Amino acid sequence: MMAVSRTDTSTLGRWWWTVDRWTLAALLMLIGFGYVMMLAASPAVAERVIGTAARSLLFLKQVVFLGLAAALMVAVSLLSPRAVRRLALLGCLGALALTAATLVIGFETKGARRWLAFPLLGTMQPSEFLKPCLAVVTAWLLAEGKAAAALRAASARPGLGLLHGQLLWPALAMLLLGFVAVVLKSQPDIGMLMVVMSVFLAQFFVAGLNLLLVGVIGAMVVAGGIGAYFILPHVQSRVDRFLDPASGDTFQITKALEAFGNGGLFGRGPGEGRVKNALPDAHADFVFAVAGEEFGFIICLLILLLFAFVVVRGLVRLLGETDMFVVLAATGLLAQFGLQAFVNMASSLHLIPTKGMTLPLVSYGGSSVLAIALGMGMLLALTRRRGSRAEGGA
Repeated sequence: MMAVSRTDTSTLGRWWWTVDRWTLAALLMLIGFGYVMMLAASPAVAERVIGTAARSLLFLKQVVFLGLAAALMVAVSLLSPRAVRRLALLGCLGALALTAATLVIGFETKGARRWLAFPLLGTMQPSEFLKPCLAVVTAWLLAEGKAAAALRAASARPGLGLLHGQLLWPALAMLLLGFVAVVLKSQPDIGMLMVVMSVFLAQFFVAGLNLLLVGVIGAMVVAGGIGAYFILPHVQSRVDRFLDPASGDTFQITKALEAFGNGGLFGRGPGEGRVKNALPDAHADFVFAVAGEEFGFIICLLILLLFAFVVVRGLVRLLGETDMFVVLAATGLLAQFGLQAFVNMASSLHLIPTKGMTLPLVSYGGSSVLAIALGMGMLLALTRRRGSRAEGGA
């Protein structure tokens, strides 16, 4: 543990005694698993895709990304809630502009146009950064709506309260969400769209706003999923193969399930796995299967528990919080983090149709790792003990 006195009034001292050190430790452990899994899975993928001379290239790149992620997470956690809101607003505008730009200047991979290429910097998926920033911005809009409604309701003109508070601010949030939905549908990135919609639905529900609107949004999410099945061939193919494996190519999920079976309780041992030599995305979408084969059920359960701990600990941290913006923003970030982890692990275990979504902080990917670090840094900043609640960050 860091030796920082409780009487230390420096920025670092105040941060250390107010931040949730348990959540920080769990996130750093996940980053540690990310290093281990990249060392285990990426050399085989790099050799197959790039060549023998570049066996260590993907691992070395991810070492840099994970180091930057840890630094970014700690740096953002130093911010105040107001600074987090400002950062998220700027990040949302920038990421949304870049996500829209992928439709014009982005390059296509596997039938989707989601990435931008930058000289010297490599590729970037801006929609990854849009997710955490959008969750904080929509939380701010919904919280402003609640505050305005309460203020107007206490005034002599409650009719204006309904218009100004309960409808205007949520309407702005839904308008922003609608624009994001159009952009993500155009890429297309249905998986990310469903995550964004689900997070907003959770925030809307927690805000205690009109349950009819919650039902309408929920119906829109379901209708969007059904529509995607009939409109987008790749979505239909994934669902059909999930429901009837004999209807198409199930090579990746078959290999992933074999990996879990081969790993057993304690795994085959570090570096002894075979699935990474066959799976194209062993270092990314199916890194959980590599962990299952090489380290076994026990380590996979530990990884699962770490994700669950972060989510549950974050929700417990919000108990007694009176700032609606903090509650809604943290709820959105936690829902996003937990849902992404669930989708990745459940896909690897064939519990849901396969979806190309990374395992937070563990899978390969610079955009994904840095975006998750940004979101978790904002979560740590929002859940720091403030004022009379500053009792040691435990």
